[in-house]
Amino acid sequence: MAQTPSSMLPLGTIAPEFTLFDTVSGKDLSLSQIKSQKATVIMFICNHCPFVKHVNNELVRLAKDYIPKGISFIAISSNDAEKYPADAPAEMTKAAKELGYPFPYLYDESQKVAKSYEAACTPDFYIFDKNLSLVYRGQLDDSRPSNSLPVNGKDIRNALDNLLSDIEVGNNQKPSIGCNIKWKL
Repeated sequence: MAQTPSSMLPLGTIAPEFTLFDTVSGKDLSLSQIKSQKATVIMFICNHCPFVKHVNNELVRLAKDYIPKGISFIAISSNDAEKYPADAPAEMTKAAKELGYPFPYLYDESQKVAKSYEAACTPDFYIFDKNLSLVYRGQLDDSRPSNSLPVNGKDIRNALDNLLSDIEVGNNQKPSIGCNIKWKL
């Protein structure tokens, strides 16, 4: 299994606006519609990646813990669904229902959104503050499918707790590691 790191978009970058199809609600949703007035977590994930499968349950726990605190969560799949049919919209809908995703699971068919965020891998995580300024990008935690460390979302949880407490999110951030996004040719 290939291990691709995050590209680490520069902190302070303003979140690029987008409108994508939500495979959960069946509606087109824009960032401006679903962002939070406190913080917004954007996650590039997919169905078939073993790194995403490894953290899926924690993504659900994380969202359930922080949505009531006013944090918005958005999942996006940008993989080429033609070459990777497990990542097609109908399969995304199934996965979101089976896993109980409490957040939208958007399909980036053109891959323009992934490119605008410089997303490189699945999972790839970004946290934007109330002004949609990037304050965190990188890993969920130190756990990987190949190690025995617990999946606890420590890095994302620390960043969100700091934001909620008006404490600066430190810039010592580790890249996420995962499967590369499956780009169209």
